[in-house]
Amino acid sequence: SRRARRARGDHDGEGGRRRRPVQAQAAPRPALQGLPVDRFVNRELSWLAFNARVLDEALDPTVPLLERLKFLAIVSSNLDEFFMVRIAGVKRMIDAGIDAPFTDGLTARETFRACAKRCQEIVVRQHKAFLDDLQPRLEREGVRVLSPERLDEAQRTFLREYFRKTILPVVTPLAIDPGHPFPYLANRTICLAVTLSPAKQEPAPAPVGEGQPRPATESPTAFVHIPSSVLPRFVRLPSPEGRYDFVALEDAIRAHIEQLFHGYDVKACSTIRVTRDWDLVIDEESAGDLLKSIEEGIRARREGAAVRLQYEETLPPSTLELLVRELELEPEDLYPTRGSVAFSDLLQIYGTCDLPQIKDAPIVPQRVPAFERGGSTFEALRKGDVLVHHPFQSFDYVVRFVREAAEDPNVLAIKMTLYRTGGGASPIVEALGRAARNGKQVAVLMELKARFDEQTNIDGARRLEQAGAHVIYGLVGLKTHCKACLVVRREDDRIKRYVHLSTGNYNARTAWVYADYGVFSAREELCEDVTQLFNVVTGYCKPPLFHHLTMAPYGLRQKFLDLIRRERANAAAGHEARIVAQMNAIVDPEVIDELYLAGKAGTKIDLIVRGICCLRAHVPGLSENIRVIQIVDRFLEHARSLYLWNDGKPEIYLSSADWMPRNLDRRIELLFPVLDPALQAQVHEALEVQLRDEVKSRELGPDGRSVRPPPSANPIRSQLKLYEIACRIAASPQSSEGAVLK
Repeated sequence: SRRARRARGDHDGEGGRRRRPVQAQAAPRPALQGLPVDRFVNRELSWLAFNARVLDEALDPTVPLLERLKFLAIVSSNLDEFFMVRIAGVKRMIDAGIDAPFTDGLTARETFRACAKRCQEIVVRQHKAFLDDLQPRLEREGVRVLSPERLDEAQRTFLREYFRKTILPVVTPLAIDPGHPFPYLANRTICLAVTLSPAKQEPAPAPVGEGQPRPATESPTAFVHIPSSVLPRFVRLPSPEGRYDFVALEDAIRAHIEQLFHGYDVKACSTIRVTRDWDLVIDEESAGDLLKSIEEGIRARREGAAVRLQYEETLPPSTLELLVRELELEPEDLYPTRGSVAFSDLLQIYGTCDLPQIKDAPIVPQRVPAFERGGSTFEALRKGDVLVHHPFQSFDYVVRFVREAAEDPNVLAIKMTLYRTGGGASPIVEALGRAARNGKQVAVLMELKARFDEQTNIDGARRLEQAGAHVIYGLVGLKTHCKACLVVRREDDRIKRYVHLSTGNYNARTAWVYADYGVFSAREELCEDVTQLFNVVTGYCKPPLFHHLTMAPYGLRQKFLDLIRRERANAAAGHEARIVAQMNAIVDPEVIDELYLAGKAGTKIDLIVRGICCLRAHVPGLSENIRVIQIVDRFLEHARSLYLWNDGKPEIYLSSADWMPRNLDRRIELLFPVLDPALQAQVHEALEVQLRDEVKSRELGPDGRSVRPPPSANPIRSQLKLYEIACRIAASPQSSEGAVLK
């Protein structure tokens, strides 16, 4: 097949596409010090279990109705990325003939089939939830997604005019016949597959001149791209006040499809949606200009192989056969559905409907007293370190830090790493540009390889360069994923430095919904460490011995292993030992093995893992002392934090890194300690609150499945409790010291 030829690196007749590089996969790890071979969960199946937990929120009747709709949309968006990256990678391995098993023992082919089965189950549950539950409930609340047949006369008139004036000018029917080869079906774009027949009343066509294509005479097929990238996916219809009526853009076009095919009768019209391999692989060693190479890679994405076809069950078998043949699909790539082929755009409805009674009550990010006592951010930091927990506490303090530095005449330089800025009018990018225009030395490491944000970061980098900032695009072969900002200021004839370190991105939009920590400090040793960090990432400098920071890939893996082994040694000596770690994902086999060994020695280990977890908890003889909880709630759990009992001298660390090989070996990441005892207590209190969550948490079992804990008389919902703590701190500055560490 063309797919197999691409896998071998051969050119084919359709654009000369080549297979993307395939990353090597770790083989199963042998038994280690009595550890069983089957001690790992498959990474891809663990991620799908996470997405099933997100779907559970859409099915939960205690969640407000529009929030359930939002979770349903997030499930679709998550699945899109899973197919574009993870399934695409697995299929590339299959095409390349790689049959070595992963660490869990499954081969690429076995993983693909298992994932396809799980995805089908999720999709069936998702559609049933929307069609049989959410949609009827929404209608009772005045939110209706209507088929064209259900519109009243005023709405039909509106839609007819909207189609004529707005939709018709931007849609393009794509025919298939000897003069029109099979068209390119864009990634994640809904299309209408239209089967036609010549209208009986039409006269016979005139003779066709030599060299011209002969018109099709039997059931020709055409495709129509739905222009949801330039028009709303859901068209708002006229309706009484307090009611929200919509019609899907594809249904609006389908209702007037005859106007696109004059002289033909429409025999069938069904929606389809293709998902493609959308990963971006750049050969940085041979790239003369990284920015240019990434731009070329973005353009080359459109050549990615198809990895999934979603289609309405009404799609004619002949059209399905055509799609399977032209897109080189396997049976496992096919996803027939009832109704809509994509739910991710339901977020448009969520954002449009002003119905607070069926949404979560809004929370107001709380003030941080240390920054509210008057004076500048710099004055506050000279009095001590400050911890901010977003979104419970305001992200505006981060923006204020950079803006004050941009305007302060005593600030000489600002250095910053940017991974995801949110694009558009990013207040951080705007402040950095203003600082450069004000004559300050501004150095920004803009990571161009942030997946799916490449173009956004390129645009931001160009704006900063135009403002006069020094922009660095990262280290060859490594992504810069750490989050750090350094401000250099002249004070009383000396130089004073200030830093901000974070577990999350400098993205003002996602800071409203991502739960992350940030630490501000003016500690001399910590500021010196961050200065050395920027010397490493912006110039030619080997990683030094830091006072407090640990940096990947130059020692972070070993640091984590040493910390776990220290608790293990304490437990083996008969002392109390405890580890509490919060992260997005734990995948790295070496770290997991060390946790197993520490647990077997008697260390009590609590892990709060939002997403992928390849560790098996509560396995007799292996992990009785390891508990894994997973929290899915209105805010995305994104923080990485680590608590260690350390034989009665507790330590708290924050990090940008998950416990994954890519974070420990192929990225610039940071681990940094929380040094102030009051702030240590604040992070520790938050961890203990999350461990007691009985409303939105699930506990992982030895089979990789998770279950809700049995409710107590007064169950805790950790995110609401954390907001209460933030309110307490804002109202009573003395309480910011939190609980005693123990």
